[in-house]
Amino acid sequence: MDLATIIGLVLGFGVVTVVMIMDGGSPAELFAHPSAIILTVGGAIAAATISFPLKTLLSLPSLFIGSVMAHKGEGLGAIESLVVMADKARREGLLALEEDSKKIHDPFLRRGVMLVVDGVDSAQVRSILEIEVHHMQERHAQGVGFLNAVGGFAPTMGIIGTVMGLVSVLKQLSDPGKLGASIAAAFLATLWGIMTANLIWIPLAGKLKVKSEEEVAYRHLLVEGILALQAGENPRIVREKLSAFLPPKARRAEARGGGKQAGARA
Repeated sequence: MDLATIIGLVLGFGVVTVVMIMDGGSPAELFAHPSAIILTVGGAIAAATISFPLKTLLSLPSLFIGSVMAHKGEGLGAIESLVVMADKARREGLLALEEDSKKIHDPFLRRGVMLVVDGVDSAQVRSILEIEVHHMQERHAQGVGFLNAVGGFAPTMGIIGTVMGLVSVLKQLSDPGKLGASIAAAFLATLWGIMTANLIWIPLAGKLKVKSEEEVAYRHLLVEGILALQAGENPRIVREKLSAFLPPKARRAEARGGGKQAGARA
């Protein structure tokens, strides 16, 4: 689980709550007029749905789940698996990897290894895998775009709610005692629009974009590892090549792990 997303959401709404209390208000006032929440949240989602396919709206729950889940791809583990397979392929041939490929949990890696075992040309292997990565990026970009669209529409829907509220206020000018509460209720819609846009929708879109970039980098690592298997490269060279995809800290950890395993094999 990605704790940064949860911590950020809690801290963001916590800051709003603390400031309201410091200014003499109460957090309960945010929920005093549910119509403001319905208009800003529901209206923003409805407006964004017009711009995107229905399947994108239906994927909204999975977008929320994806923003709080940690990235599944484990670079260090993938490198070690590929190095082991490279060593086996050099000693026993590519066909020896057929049984090993059935035990691979990552569908992308398993598919790539099976293409290699089946004797598909390296250029075709790269093309097939990169097309899959490209379409994955497009799916992710659509989800990110949907959340950004909701974040863009939310403040506008809040303003619409405020204008609607002020229209009701003008109808009550004959009763000055109710004006204060009515004006506050009108501006509550603007508050919800700005708050949800900047604490939920746009930050979640940014988080999904970062996760998508991490996933793409991980897939590129796998592509290079799969092609190295097919080329029959030395396992040490495979390790060095794939380690270049890792950040410096992970690269040092991978180097220490690789050194220990090399010593164990010796």
